Amino acid sequence: MLQETEIDILSVIEGCKQNNRRSQQMLYRHFYAFAMSVALRYSRDEHDAADIMSLAFVKLFKSIHSYDASKGNFYSWLKRIVINEGLDHIKARHKFITDVEIELVEEPSISNAVIEKMNSQDVMTHIQKLPPATHAVFVLYAVEGYNHREIAEKLAISEGTSKWHVSEARKKLQQQLQHLK
Repeated sequence: MLQETEIDILSVIEGCKQNNRRSQQMLYRHFYAFAMSVALRYSRDEHDAADIMSLAFVKLFKSIHSYDASKGNFYSWLKRIVINEGLDHIKARHKFITDVEIELVEEPSISNAVIEKMNSQDVMTHIQKLPPATHAVFVLYAVEGYNHREIAEKLAISEGTSKWHVSEARKKLQQQLQHLK
């Protein structure tokens, strides 16, 4: 990936705002790896991630005129677009349980010794095996750092449902990792 200093991002963005194909190509190439890494969090495989990323870049180019560098960096803006496209991808293909009331969520534990032996790709492979809705909520919570209220708003579910999905994800991950001890 090119370093920020190697290309003038703001000039490239300005070119994109004027529908300059060369600028769009430069922006796409520069941010491809970053966008793909985000898209992979919301997909089952590279094919789905490529679909998510492609649609995200289409949305990015259509709305690039609204990007304001004084309000935040481009990475954050692009990440938000890719996350939203990933969530749209999941919602379009899978139904969410919209309202689960839970009183007490027992937090399953996963041995740190097992996790320490794994690389990030191994961890993501196990996360990608989760059911789609549970996968999406877990990534938003554990990877992206959203709280249950924010997840509930993003996905139009209750906070209890968000907590339930995180609990289910932890249980399923614990089951998957049992054999690695």
